Amino acid sequence: MRMFLKVLKTAIASTLLKRNRDLKNIPQEAYEFFKAETPYTTGNARRNTKLKKDTIVADYPYGKRLDEGYSPKAPRGMSRPTMEHIGEKVKIIFK
Repeated sequence: MRMFLKVLKTAIASTLLKRNRDLKNIPQEAYEFFKAETPYTTGNARRNTKLKKDTIVADYPYGKRLDEGYSPKAPRGMSRPTMEHIGEKVKIIFK
C-alpha cells in the first residue's frame, strides 16, 4: 500500500508541475496570438502592442476601435479571438 501511495504522490506532483509550467506560458502565448490577430497596415499597432507582466497593452490611440472590429482585416477584433484561443489551450492543459 505504501508503494502505491508513493507512486500516486509522485504522479500527482509530476502532473501538477507540468500544468503549472504550461499555465505560466499562457500570458506569452496570448500576447503572441493577440499580436498576430492585430491588423497590419503600417505596423504601428503591432509594434506598440506590449506584454507588461501578465497584461497585453495595446498602446496606440485607435486600439479600442481595432478591438471593436473597425478593421476589415480583424472584424472580430483581437481580444475575443485571443480569449477563445487561450480558453482552448486551458481546456487542453486540464484535460
